[in-house]
Amino acid sequence: MTEQNPSPTTPAPTRGTRAVPDKVSLDGIETRWDAAWTEQNLYGFDRTKSRDEIYSIDTPPPTVSGSLHVGHVFSYTHTDVVARFQRMRGREVFYPMGWDDNGLPTERRVQNYYGVRCDPSLPYVDGFEPPHEGTDGKVIKAADQVPISRRNFVELCERLTVEDERQFEALWRHLGLSVDWSTTYQTISAESRAVAQQAFLRNLARGEAYQAEAPGLWDVTFQTAVAQAELEARDYPGAFHRVAFHGAGGPVHIETTRPELLAACVALIAHPDDERYQHLFGTTVTTPLYGVEVPVLSHPAAEPDKGAGIAMCCTFGDLTDVQWWRELQLPTRSVIGRDGRVLRDTPDWIASDQGRARYEEIAGKTTFSAREAVVAGLRETGDLEGEPQATQRKANFYEKGDKPLEIVTSRQWYITNGGRDAQLRDALLARGAELDFHPEFMQVRYENWVGGLNGDWLISRQRFFGVPFPVWYRLDEAGEPDHDHPLLPSEDLLPVDPASDVPAGYTADQRDVPGGFTADPDIMDTWATSSLTPQIVGGWRTDPDLFARVFPMDLRPQGQDIIRTWLFSTVVRSHLEHGELPWSDAAISGWILDPDRKKMSKSKGNVVTPMALLEEHGSDAVRYWAASARLGTDAAFEIGQMKIGRRLAIKILNASKFALSFGTAELDPALVTNPLDRAMLAGLADVVEKATAALEGYDHTRALELSETFFWTFCDDYLELVKDRAYAGGDGEVSAGTQSARAALGIALDTLLRLFAPVLPFATEEVWSWWREGSVHRAPWPDAAPLRAAAADADPGVVGAAGAALAALRKVKSEAKVSMRTEIASVRLAVPDALRAGVEIALDDVRAAGRVTGSLDLADHDGEGAVAHDAELVVPA
Repeated sequence: MTEQNPSPTTPAPTRGTRAVPDKVSLDGIETRWDAAWTEQNLYGFDRTKSRDEIYSIDTPPPTVSGSLHVGHVFSYTHTDVVARFQRMRGREVFYPMGWDDNGLPTERRVQNYYGVRCDPSLPYVDGFEPPHEGTDGKVIKAADQVPISRRNFVELCERLTVEDERQFEALWRHLGLSVDWSTTYQTISAESRAVAQQAFLRNLARGEAYQAEAPGLWDVTFQTAVAQAELEARDYPGAFHRVAFHGAGGPVHIETTRPELLAACVALIAHPDDERYQHLFGTTVTTPLYGVEVPVLSHPAAEPDKGAGIAMCCTFGDLTDVQWWRELQLPTRSVIGRDGRVLRDTPDWIASDQGRARYEEIAGKTTFSAREAVVAGLRETGDLEGEPQATQRKANFYEKGDKPLEIVTSRQWYITNGGRDAQLRDALLARGAELDFHPEFMQVRYENWVGGLNGDWLISRQRFFGVPFPVWYRLDEAGEPDHDHPLLPSEDLLPVDPASDVPAGYTADQRDVPGGFTADPDIMDTWATSSLTPQIVGGWRTDPDLFARVFPMDLRPQGQDIIRTWLFSTVVRSHLEHGELPWSDAAISGWILDPDRKKMSKSKGNVVTPMALLEEHGSDAVRYWAASARLGTDAAFEIGQMKIGRRLAIKILNASKFALSFGTAELDPALVTNPLDRAMLAGLADVVEKATAALEGYDHTRALELSETFFWTFCDDYLELVKDRAYAGGDGEVSAGTQSARAALGIALDTLLRLFAPVLPFATEEVWSWWREGSVHRAPWPDAAPLRAAAADADPGVVGAAGAALAALRKVKSEAKVSMRTEIASVRLAVPDALRAGVEIALDDVRAAGRVTGSLDLADHDGEGAVAHDAELVVPA
């Protein structure tokens, strides 16, 4: 062997809008290209396009409550890949960004950030400045928070969300989201409030919205009603208490985990087929401690094999109590107030002096303290059999709360959602069947949710920062509101704030006085506004021309955990208002799991701050990690996968610089005449065809896998095989073989950059700027047809066969421990039949790439792969 001479002189690199740099780097690439894209308005939406030309996305508005986390980066990257692909496919992409900045999360952040709390009874203070401006993450106890008026509180909410939204946008830009930043919205903006109020008024006019005083789930910490969709069932420690009720035939024992509700008992209930209690049906028993007479009734929802098989029905201990109360038409005897404490006034249904004295012992206590007092009383009277037996029970929690929910009776607003209307439920199930879910199995989650609804959608909340109900009530001469005849504004006056605005026909001095009016005190659930994001961003109320162009939208991307809330509620509103689906497709992302395989969430404290991650590894690398996970699949947070992504992005820069050094300005497919070059383009045509189909089916992971696998083979084998032929000619006459190599390289590079552009927008744009005009992100998506035409029916397997032969030659040198640039005087390769034709077709390129200066003989081989066999390594004289 001899050391090879240096490579021939390389031609000057092809120049594009920027010169190929001497040294490629990913450093600072995000800031540079974000600025360029903004200046060019590259992702601006052209609203003159027709609906058929537009692809519209109902982008999730992230909750503005401090910071984004890596889960947001994960799922929003999936959406951006879709947006970039559709844009390159020739669609005009409507890709807005919203901020979900009303509701409880913002309130909690404002309370802690500024050290204040809302007290609606206080007057507005002009120019109020809060006692704190950020607390470095320290929690300010409620007792230390300064009470302020609702209007002052809302102003602070608005002040803080503006700053948070600025930081969110900076992170999204750094990630490379191809959002039209001139099309943003806030769920608390005037337009959003007007849309939410208008939709509500129309629901009300059609009888789809209604107000009712009924038992409902209540969070005692946040002092607000909670909807079914916001529930979490959690294990909660408790104890079974065996308690004796007194009947004519002797004691009747029940087992309960909530003895503190004995004063609220309205019946004992057993299954109608339970022979143990059939003789008691139609009789009465009296409650221990309080001596209240209650009936013994039957109901099929009673469980004979649970506890004693007979249960007390209280108003209200759980949702089963509500069912029994409603279906058996039982009286309401509530004893738990909105603050989670036992009501202080002794109820009139407790008539005996002894019972009233027992009640006074628990009046005003928390449920925990009341339970202790009741159990002590039962021990004293002998009505507690044995000692309480510890257990874990399932309790309903508000998803943001840390105490079990109570069920209290209150007046609330509802929207029909199929929970109590079988015809509407069937219609909403049919809507779900029309919607294309990606992945498909997510449709089952939608169907299960709709099928399991047991009540209408409770949309009112007892909070402060949100969209107020546009409703007032007349007050009679006693100052009592007439809830049956609400006062409503006309749609042209929206948005209104009934707490400060005055209904038609009244004056401000008539507020809250007998004979005057009062405002509805509640705000809408945040989902009641977010369920209208297509209408808000699409201009339903004020821009009918835009709305006709973007609605129904094409895509709703979102997380799997909010199918029951955001996806379903948006389908409900669209079905009721427009009689159709709000979008044709739904792309459902999975969760990010921490190293312990637990879902990452702010509440668990196991999230990763994304900006530091993006700066350390690069946005393309983080996007690669995100795109490596399929829709609907939970993915581990893997730094290693990001490192692979960074390596890929750097390789694209280096391989592109290497390929451009050959001179690839001419992309004429007619120049591709070499069989190896044609084989490479044939393989690339397969990748384009399959990757396109994958992306059309919302399988970005498959598209990335196909492109990446081809790219590494292209770098490791094809570039090495074709290098010498592409270099040949120097400044002199260029042969047909060299022209073929250079044209094939240019076509491949042009195609690969476009294939990778949706996932790796920064690296691909960087390379594109070295040699092509415009942006890769406005270039057309690659088409397999011209590649196949240039390939002329070549066999893609030729590249793999030639690569295997080249690998064998490299192995010869590796085993001899010499440089890969060392020449081989002669060698014989044993080649399997399956690879032989391919090796023979590319033999000249194999010889040149392997630096074989003498004979290169091929022999038969029964094994797999191409291996060196009887190599004769002769050093020339």
